Amino acid sequence: MIRVHSYESLGTYDGPGIRLVVFLQGCNFRCLYCANPDTIDPCGESRPTAPEEILKMAVSQRPFFGKKGGITFSGGEPTFQAKALLPLFRQLKAEGIHICLDSNGGIWNEAVRELLQLTDLVLLDVKEFNDERHRRLTSRSNVQTLRTAAWLEENGRPFWLRYVLVPGYSAFREDIEALGQHFADYRRIERVEILPYHTLGVHKYEAMQLDYRLTDVRPNTPEQLDEARRLFGRFFKTVYIN
Repeated sequence: MIRVHSYESLGTYDGPGIRLVVFLQGCNFRCLYCANPDTIDPCGESRPTAPEEILKMAVSQRPFFGKKGGITFSGGEPTFQAKALLPLFRQLKAEGIHICLDSNGGIWNEAVRELLQLTDLVLLDVKEFNDERHRRLTSRSNVQTLRTAAWLEENGRPFWLRYVLVPGYSAFREDIEALGQHFADYRRIERVEILPYHTLGVHKYEAMQLDYRLTDVRPNTPEQLDEARRLFGRFFKTVYIN
């Protein structure tokens, strides 16, 4: 069984085309800005769901996907449930449905490796390139995330690079430049997305009686976003602000 938190139909922000987005329960990171804190607890607010139920939903929505759309697994962290997802991914592949996996890349085991081999496109979230600042932001190291990116490159698996621009936490010129230099020669990166920092999930912290620790951080200004796009643009051809 797969622990599903929620669904979004006709999604347009999590991969190409129109997509069914499945938000899964459980995460190994503790991002300070997490917009879905209710998905972190592995048990949390979720419902055990049979793979066939999700497959049926995806097949029923396939007419809306068009040529580019499909299904995206987000969270939480989908690879947290890699073993449970494998049968579903095989069924989706058999149905010819395009699969995206939105992942922080921080979990690695045999099930994750096999899951990535079945995935058509990985949306890889690199939270920060500097490991010390990454730990401050997520309470975890970024070493495995970078190893996962290297594995995707070496195994010819296409991926998008995603970067949340958080003032005072990840919006450092030197770190963006270091990230750009690190990934500049990668050929499997199809797109780079800058995700502006937002506070849309703050109400969830209030409802869960949790402290939101970035109360003093303000959303990015247009100038900050333009500067970030310019910096990324020195290393990558396709940079978008999502």
